[in-house]
Amino acid sequence: MLREKTKEIKIGDVIIGGNHPIAIQSMTNTPTEDVEATVAQILRLEKAGCEIIRCTVPTLEAAAAIKEIKKQIHIPLVADIHFDYRMAIAAIENGADKIRINPGNIGSRDRVQAVVDKAKEYHVPIRVGVNSGSLEKPLIEKYGGVTAEGIVESALDKVKMIEDMGYDNLVVSIKSSDVLMCVKAHELIASQCPYPLHVGITEAGTLYSGNIKSSVGLGIILHEGIGNTIRVSLTGDPVEEIKTAKLVLRTLGLRKGGIEVVSCPTCGRTKINLIELANQVETMVSEYPLDIKVAVMGCVVNGPGEAKEADLGIAGGIGEGLLIKKGEIIKKVPETELLNTLRWELDNWNK
Repeated sequence: MLREKTKEIKIGDVIIGGNHPIAIQSMTNTPTEDVEATVAQILRLEKAGCEIIRCTVPTLEAAAAIKEIKKQIHIPLVADIHFDYRMAIAAIENGADKIRINPGNIGSRDRVQAVVDKAKEYHVPIRVGVNSGSLEKPLIEKYGGVTAEGIVESALDKVKMIEDMGYDNLVVSIKSSDVLMCVKAHELIASQCPYPLHVGITEAGTLYSGNIKSSVGLGIILHEGIGNTIRVSLTGDPVEEIKTAKLVLRTLGLRKGGIEVVSCPTCGRTKINLIELANQVETMVSEYPLDIKVAVMGCVVNGPGEAKEADLGIAGGIGEGLLIKKGEIIKKVPETELLNTLRWELDNWNK
């Protein structure tokens, strides 16, 4: 199914929803109070392609740090709030472009109203976030456990609460570490929620398991036309989250730009260190803003044929390799020069 267009929401200089492209998010893992470390990490994430960044705000000192951080970065900053409504208010006053709250864990209705009033005063959107791990006990009892239906009901209840307070500048997030539950929840909420959806598989895991679970879950959800911003949650360097998010979007045809690397599996014909070479190529091409496909092949038997659909390719031999361009063999070079030969071609691609 294809989801109807959602309401457009402005987060700093980024607009999500409507016909706007899916935005890539990540979250810092530095203490937000440490301005220097947090800025350094955000700048690395910006370079990798992050378009919206979220920072935890557990203290008033962290809220105050937002003002300094914002002066040194170039993408919208979302303040992540848990439990204490005063942090949300302070974060907004210090320049947060959006706040993320779960209205169910910041206290009484009066406290939620205070946050909503401050957001309204500063025209700051609120991301209403509900995770399967924080589902309310009555909903767990109603549905006989943590379910997609319960997650959706919880989120819609929170949305209605804020709407009743006179505010509809909202983004909605429903997450679970259970991939299929997360998919079902998004399918259920898509037809009931007019607001942009932030999509991700929460607590997905390490680079290995997290990438697999996130790719499967995001792939299904996004392919159904659901989702306006995404985050790949990984236990690791946040830059890896951006790399995966970009590849997921490119693979689904939802984003162009960036070099796609294809490489063959190793076999008995492989006479070069293909694994190392492929990894070196993947790292190297991340520097280039080209929208092309690069192939890295292990042998000269099938290499040229397999690389014919790529714009540029290299295929290894015995101590040497071939450079292939648009399916044609251009030249033969020593194995030690393959990487630099490929780099030269990329440097001069548009010349």
